[in-house]
Amino acid sequence: MAGIYIHIPFCKQACHYCNFHFSTSLDLKNEFMQALLAEIKLRKNELQQEGVKTIYFGGGTPGILHAHEIKDIVDCIQEHFDCAALEELTIEMNPDDVTAKKLLAYKELGIDRVSLGVQSFFEEDLNYMNRSHNAPKALASIELIAAHFKNFSVDLIYGYPLLTDEKLKQNIDTLLQFDPPHISIYGMTVEPKTALASFIKKGREQDMDLEKQAKQYAYIMERLDGEVFEHYEISSFAKKNFRAKHNTSYWRGEKYLGFGPGAHSFDGMKKRQWNIANNALYIKSLGQGILHAESEELTAMDIANEYVMTSLRRKEGLDFDQYKSLSNTTLLDQLKLNALPYINKDWLTADDKGVRLTPKGKLMCDGVSADLFID
Repeated sequence: MAGIYIHIPFCKQACHYCNFHFSTSLDLKNEFMQALLAEIKLRKNELQQEGVKTIYFGGGTPGILHAHEIKDIVDCIQEHFDCAALEELTIEMNPDDVTAKKLLAYKELGIDRVSLGVQSFFEEDLNYMNRSHNAPKALASIELIAAHFKNFSVDLIYGYPLLTDEKLKQNIDTLLQFDPPHISIYGMTVEPKTALASFIKKGREQDMDLEKQAKQYAYIMERLDGEVFEHYEISSFAKKNFRAKHNTSYWRGEKYLGFGPGAHSFDGMKKRQWNIANNALYIKSLGQGILHAESEELTAMDIANEYVMTSLRRKEGLDFDQYKSLSNTTLLDQLKLNALPYINKDWLTADDKGVRLTPKGKLMCDGVSADLFID
């Protein structure tokens, strides 16, 4: 079973921290829709007889599309791929795009999960991020989604200069009042070529305080990881039976197709492909019946290292047998040896089956993963 990701490359305005591919102009939206449908038809044989388990609309801002446009995309996927055993159909939304009418229309066309990008309930913080919604709209949108969907997720961001520890506590307190089944909380990063990176370079904004980020992340884990939520992935907390199935397939290294400009695909073995991240060129190439994309073949070393990175993000951790199947006995022995210092620091815990990050280790996930990579 495979996943399908649909990249909708439009936003009302640019968040200062975002480095995803998108445009704030909707001038090419109709042409994009035609190109997207053409890409889906062009690649209809890539899964062969394999069924689709999950569909995920990301972006950009998928909620910026009309419900009938989302329906056209879903209908096209269902026409050209086997979706009989579909388990999850997710759409990302921003609070300013949420209306009762749109949510009802989404449900009618089969969407059963909404991922809402709130990020903060404080007005000054939303302005700092240049989000397109305000705090009252954030509250109203969660209330609407909770009334229409059993399965939904809400995003928050931590670790930026304006977010005090008390404000973080209030953000979580406010969110928990809505009893969400899934929460994703991300540390703010300064990505190259973003407005935030430029502001910091010019001295207009403070850089991120990594010690503060670590402290706030530790607080989040303490608040959310327990009887109600399980911390099943570095940034993700879910109630029982509400893990994000589509995202989990990424972390497990399963096959997925990505449609739309800038979207990535993986064949589940060793080939990655990514579409051109340019709306006009994407539209032009598909108008000629060609998909403008690049690809790479992963080496055995790449595959083993990616497994280290993705497995350590997950609650289940790294499985020795699976790692051995991707590398060899000698490299597994070396990995165990490299893990010992982190076990002694209580950053990793180990048994006969594998290794997993401890709460302390989750604060250093990227560094621990890198030290376990094959050199």
